[in-house]
Amino acid sequence: MPRKIIQYNPRLTLLAKEFRKNPTKTEAILWKYLKEKQVMGYDFHRQKPLGYYIVDFFCNELNLALEIDGSVHNSEYSKIKDELRQDAIEQFGVRFLRFKVYEIEKNIAQVINEIENWIVRYQELNNNSLVRDP
Repeated sequence: MPRKIIQYNPRLTLLAKEFRKNPTKTEAILWKYLKEKQVMGYDFHRQKPLGYYIVDFFCNELNLALEIDGSVHNSEYSKIKDELRQDAIEQFGVRFLRFKVYEIEKNIAQVINEIENWIVRYQELNNNSLVRDP
């Protein structure tokens, strides 16, 4: 069953495109493993506008956002802002997996494993336990 299209502020389109042109080091590392349906056959998109925000990576079929938290996310203000942002996006039914920069830089295999484990749990909960073909 196809997922509902999540509306977004059209002003974010150009900003998302600019973010895709200039990824951070960790976004580029993770994208290398997510692109072209490499993770269990699921299609992820980079810098995806959702509502009034842009998430780092998004899979529409799973309704799953992946976020990379760097040092800018360490201040109390940023933590509150991130929580409010995530709460707003979760209103669309989106679920989140968050990773620290150092997790991606130091152990990308573990990050991919965590994403795959999340997908397996999702499939089991939705009576769709078959792994998709890439």
